[in-house]
Amino acid sequence: MDNEKFFNDFLQCISTKITPISYNTWFANVKLLSNENNNLVFEVENKYKKDYIKQYYDDLIDEVLDQLTSSNYTYDVKSSDEVEEVKCVVETELPKFKRNNSGLQPNYTFNNYIVGESNRLAQMTAMAVAENPGMVYNPFFIYGKSGVGKTHLMHAIGNYIQENSNKTVLYVSIDTFINDFININIARKNEDNSELVEQFKNKYRNVDVLIIDDIQLLSNATKTQGEFFNTFEYLHQSNKQIIVSSDRSPDDLKLLEDRLRTRFAWGLTVCISPPDYDLRIKILRNKLIGLEIGTMMTDEVLEYIANNFDSDVRHLEGALNTIYANVSLMKPKEINLEFAVEVLRNSIGSNIYITNNVAKIQKAVADYFDLTVENLKSKKRTANINLARQIAMYLCKMTTSETLDRIGLEFNRDHATVIHASDKIEQELKTSEERQKQIKEIKVRIAN
Repeated sequence: MDNEKFFNDFLQCISTKITPISYNTWFANVKLLSNENNNLVFEVENKYKKDYIKQYYDDLIDEVLDQLTSSNYTYDVKSSDEVEEVKCVVETELPKFKRNNSGLQPNYTFNNYIVGESNRLAQMTAMAVAENPGMVYNPFFIYGKSGVGKTHLMHAIGNYIQENSNKTVLYVSIDTFINDFININIARKNEDNSELVEQFKNKYRNVDVLIIDDIQLLSNATKTQGEFFNTFEYLHQSNKQIIVSSDRSPDDLKLLEDRLRTRFAWGLTVCISPPDYDLRIKILRNKLIGLEIGTMMTDEVLEYIANNFDSDVRHLEGALNTIYANVSLMKPKEINLEFAVEVLRNSIGSNIYITNNVAKIQKAVADYFDLTVENLKSKKRTANINLARQIAMYLCKMTTSETLDRIGLEFNRDHATVIHASDKIEQELKTSEERQKQIKEIKVRIAN
């Protein structure tokens, strides 16, 4: 079989089995390095992409090879720097970008970003942005509650671009942008501020990639919104990449100017949900690599932490730090469940999300229906779980000040699901005495 035709058929078949985003991110630039003795060797740009394809697409590649051939094919993936021919090419080194002003944290990379169902889409699209800054998904808007990995992902994009090109990258929090703009206005009252204005423009407009964290804080700075709009327009018209994060969706940023919220919708908006149980376990295992306490900790302890610190990554890290500190003091031979329950007792009690209204409602509803909060957040759709989840969403919508998107995040659903659930329960309350009784009894539990 002709190698070129075979490889084109292979890629075509792959493209029919995954989403266009996944295909463009992981397979569009794959090359066929060799095809000898029924062994294929693919070449990809870097080690991260190589490891990701082998980890998440191994079964799919085997399936496609079986579909296309009657022979028993095997395959391997190599990164470009592993290919001998590449080493022989005369390299023209790109001028190094001055990294000292980028604001990036070098320890936040794609390699140590742990992926699960709750953040897979965000990670894939972030990789696409990193490989083609200014060309796809511009602006790239990431939202989700605090501690779900937004900042890590933005730094990973910036670090990848910086390592693989000579493009200039700037990461700042919106607080820094606001303060820089305020300093110009203060100077305006006392002296000629033309030099400060020029410095401000050079800092924020003379870049290829601008990464802004916590854009929701711009809501309280009405004068600065106009300058941010001008900066956004300048960069976007110059095909420069803009990456923004927030704790809520653009539609929920009600205090931002309409023209800003409209422009945030020009590119791609992705939501990162709180990590599900499987991802929490993966995160914990990853953070224990190389630590002595990792060899002392039983699986029961990991499961206990994952079940009780389910709101975000920071609380998982806090639980591990608490255990580490107590191990240093108490010197146990083993970190078992009894030890973990004892040392984490106060941490669980002070977890801010345990007293959060949404969390309190979830707990009350789950207890009432003899379920767990994890059941309510899961993908399971059995009749009893589905009813409990809808009642919990209804109560969250009716008795808290949280936005629909925020409530959806707490259940790993979108705002449309929250609306549907709330409308359904509201209609049933008009005719069903049983539903009325359930809601009344659950509200008593929430109040206690």
